[in-house]
Amino acid sequence: MPRDITQLLRRWHDGDSAALEELAPLVYEELRRIAQFYMQRERSAHTLQRTALVHEAFLRLAKDGDLDWQNRDQFFGVASRLMRRILVDHARRRQAERRGGGQDHEPLEAALRIGKVEELLDVDLALAELAAVDAGLAQLVELRYFGGLELPEIAGMLGVSLSTVKRDWTAAKLWLHHRIQGSI
Repeated sequence: MPRDITQLLRRWHDGDSAALEELAPLVYEELRRIAQFYMQRERSAHTLQRTALVHEAFLRLAKDGDLDWQNRDQFFGVASRLMRRILVDHARRRQAERRGGGQDHEPLEAALRIGKVEELLDVDLALAELAAVDAGLAQLVELRYFGGLELPEIAGMLGVSLSTVKRDWTAAKLWLHHRIQGSI
């Protein structure tokens, strides 16, 4: 099936609108799994539901059909980042409505469970800053925490050794922990 998805992505990029219709059912369950991973980190009374997150992400991906898709991993990586962006935008809108803030920050492990709007925004800002310093580490965090991938999966996707991914994961967690705690 990965080959089918990659071929459909390429056909879609080449302008075949029927490929998008064939692609949707093949990627839907994986998109739901990614959305579930995100939503379990959200507060229980979140107003955005998993299905709505999947549909919003897919609609945005469909609008940007001229991306040059290389393979299914790239597609799901982009979809994962897009879901994170949708949740961050949703959190910003809620925060603007409430005009809250000034809360203490928790350590990275707790903050990435994202129970509060402010925590999600802090993590997003810290991740953007990490991307400016080291895009590879930021990508690793997105794939691990926001994409729900295990370290061996990430190593395979990135084409690097598992020990490199473990070392980079430790560095990324430490950097983000210090940034969220205000030490950097």
